[in-house]
Amino acid sequence: MGKPHLLKHDHEDNVGVVVVEGLTAGTEMLCVVTADNSDFTVTATMDIPIGHKVALSPLAAGDTVMKYGEDIGRMTGDAAVGEHVHIHNCKTKRW
Repeated sequence: MGKPHLLKHDHEDNVGVVVVEGLTAGTEMLCVVTADNSDFTVTATMDIPIGHKVALSPLAAGDTVMKYGEDIGRMTGDAAVGEHVHIHNCKTKRW
C-alpha cells in the first residue's frame, strides 16, 4: 500500500480528510480507515486543500456530517462522492 491521500477515522463517517498537499481533481485517492487500517479508493472530483473534508457518500442539504464517528454538523448544500465539504456546504449545529 502506498501513502494515503485521505483518512477516514470511523466506519460510520461519511467524510474523510485530505492528508496531502496539492490534491487535484481526477486523483484516485488511496483512503485509509484509521479504525482498522482497511483501505478503499475514491476519485476526487475537484481540487481539495490539505486538511479539508471530502464526501465519501452522496450528501444532501440537511444531512448529518459524520467524522470521528461523531455528528460534526449538517450539510447546507449538496456534495457528491469525491467533492469538497467545507464552509460553503457544511455548518456546525452549535450555532
